[in-house]
Amino acid sequence: MPVELRKRPAPKEPATAPPPTKRGSGAGNTAKKLAEKAKAAVTSKPTKDDSVQTAAEAPTTAAAEPKTNGTTGVGEKITLDGFGGTLQTNDGQDVTLKELLDKSLAGVVIFTYPRASTPGCTTQACLFRDNYAPITGASLSIYGLSTDSPKANSTFATKQKLQYALLCDPNATLTSAIGMKKPGPGKSTTRGVVVIDKQGVVRVWEQAGPAKTLDAVLEYVKTQGMTETGAPAAVAAPPAESAVATEEAAKLADPDTKMDEMPLAKTPTPEEQQAASTAAEVGESAAKLDEGAANGGLLKP
Repeated sequence: MPVELRKRPAPKEPATAPPPTKRGSGAGNTAKKLAEKAKAAVTSKPTKDDSVQTAAEAPTTAAAEPKTNGTTGVGEKITLDGFGGTLQTNDGQDVTLKELLDKSLAGVVIFTYPRASTPGCTTQACLFRDNYAPITGASLSIYGLSTDSPKANSTFATKQKLQYALLCDPNATLTSAIGMKKPGPGKSTTRGVVVIDKQGVVRVWEQAGPAKTLDAVLEYVKTQGMTETGAPAAVAAPPAESAVATEEAAKLADPDTKMDEMPLAKTPTPEEQQAASTAAEVGESAAKLDEGAANGGLLKP
């Protein structure tokens, strides 16, 4: 039998290997990039300490706001036209800082307070009330300033018997202009005092408690204050009582002083004794004349 030869199938070609990917590209590189981004995001996240530090820094920036927005520099000269806007006094009169300075003799003292009729503000207002004479004696006009309404300030002024006007600044225009507004969106006032002379130069700027705001003004009056005549303010002060009168008044005011310790009459001077003697002689002569007239006009020897 004839043998049939079969053809072998051609060998299959081996599968072509995929070309090698270039370094830095492809899925592997994409995964690597994502991993690096994730790592960077984790490492750049602020730590707990960083957050605390940032929060602590915020008040410092806010506290400096009045100094950049307001007039706080001693020695700085203010452009008075339009400065601080228009205010009202507690009795309802419209005023501006320029008008207040024009009416003053040497300048104005403006103390600021947060709220009328509260304890600290009452103390401050009464301190300026009780020291009205030495301050106005230095030709300075006194004003209180707050964001209270005219009604609230009128009640305050009447109750505390204040001799000076209170300025009502509900929009905090002058308060902000002189750097006495509290930081933030509200319109609260910081406690303080400012002295501005007749030419618009800031002479005193102080944020402090009630007593220190007064002390700052009294120190200015003592060292730099002038009267309307140009003499130092200290010269215009009323003379002190004599030492003798002061001592006697002190004894009378002392409840422990016994009445027999106080002389009922002072010892007369020689001149006073001579005058008294002469008056006695004249009186005696007049009595004799009256007696002679009563006896028929004849005087007894």
